[in-house]
Amino acid sequence: MVILDARNIVKVYGGSSGEGATKALDGVSLSINKGEFVAIMGPSGSGKTTLLNVLSGIDQPTSGEVSISGEEISEMSGDQLALFRRKQLGFVFQEFNLLDSLTVKENIILPMVLEKKTAADMDTKVHGLANLFEIDSILDKYPYNISGGQQQRTAVSRALVNDPAMIFADEPTGNLDSKSSAVIMECFEKIVDELSTTVLLVTHDVFAASYCHKVVFIKDGMIYSSIVKKGSRKEFLNRIMDNLAVLGGRTYDI
Repeated sequence: MVILDARNIVKVYGGSSGEGATKALDGVSLSINKGEFVAIMGPSGSGKTTLLNVLSGIDQPTSGEVSISGEEISEMSGDQLALFRRKQLGFVFQEFNLLDSLTVKENIILPMVLEKKTAADMDTKVHGLANLFEIDSILDKYPYNISGGQQQRTAVSRALVNDPAMIFADEPTGNLDSKSSAVIMECFEKIVDELSTTVLLVTHDVFAASYCHKVVFIKDGMIYSSIVKKGSRKEFLNRIMDNLAVLGGRTYDI
């Protein structure tokens, strides 16, 4: 079942044409099925984050169409899109974006508060996620009292708390050491395998991408190639590195 369908996406900055216009995305088409775990990789400036922003409705395409769960988000008004994102999508970024004035538990349930869920529903949900990601012992602590890895697990829990159709993650391991990065990617594996959540992430981290089912490579605003995981994660990691070597561009994290 296709959950995200993007058709001929073009994104131009600085005016749709003429001098000073920059085409960040050039005719990108992409489909993602429910329960898939997909990474987008490419050189710096290739359009990775722009693509994620357009696919998730954070930014609007200059032309082309994007649908999620059968809803054409590219045709929604600003208010409709904001409501759709809040109800249907979850976001995880390189910066944890937690509120220091709230406890871990309060940060996680914040989206449920906005949706006016019952206290019982919030309590059940937060404890289920905290147990899944092994942060149940820190629910009463504040973000400045916990590690970066714990903060990111809190952010992942918050992204999941309203049972979104899809999670979008932009460099989710960018501020973490290798051990914490592995824990976060294992968290994403859990939500894909155990909750059948669909995850799309942008990363320059080869190690992180090796956890995914599929990697899409982008260059100069266009899809260059893609590979699907077969065999072990180590074998997949080597295939990712081979493709990046052909793609060229910046040095990638290993």
